[in-house]
Amino acid sequence: MTTPDPTMEAIGKAVEAGRAGDPTTAREQLLRLWSTTDDPLHRCTVAHYLADLHDDPAQALTWDIRALDAAEALTEQRVQQHHTDLHIAGFYPSLHLNLADNYRRLGSFAAATEHIEAARSHAPNLPDTPYGDLIRGAIQGVAEAIAGRDRTRRPSA
Repeated sequence: MTTPDPTMEAIGKAVEAGRAGDPTTAREQLLRLWSTTDDPLHRCTVAHYLADLHDDPAQALTWDIRALDAAEALTEQRVQQHHTDLHIAGFYPSLHLNLADNYRRLGSFAAATEHIEAARSHAPNLPDTPYGDLIRGAIQGVAEAIAGRDRTRRPSA
């Protein structure tokens, strides 16, 4: 069950704009939301999507760190209030995966390894769904890229 949440709906609309080829509008909308909320769930979600709207790995890293920081402030109760099928533990594989990928692209392979290992350690919390399979596959792909010292952007990033 999902509780209606106007901020999450606004985040969804901004993400749709970005996926439709308008990253500038998406960034503007998400930045506006970032500046008007202190809810850790909203901040985690906004930062996570803002990171995806930056091709520069340093800029993406900034937002991915903010997403992880916001997740650390989240409670299971707040996540469940938003949607009863969500669990905070399921956020961490993706958050650490994104950090690992940014560090890898920046050539900071020790930091990338630290975060890919964190993503792996949290992977059992992923659901057995296509989303869970996607994240597990991406963890493997980024781990291989780290091992190969490959700094190129992955097509699925």
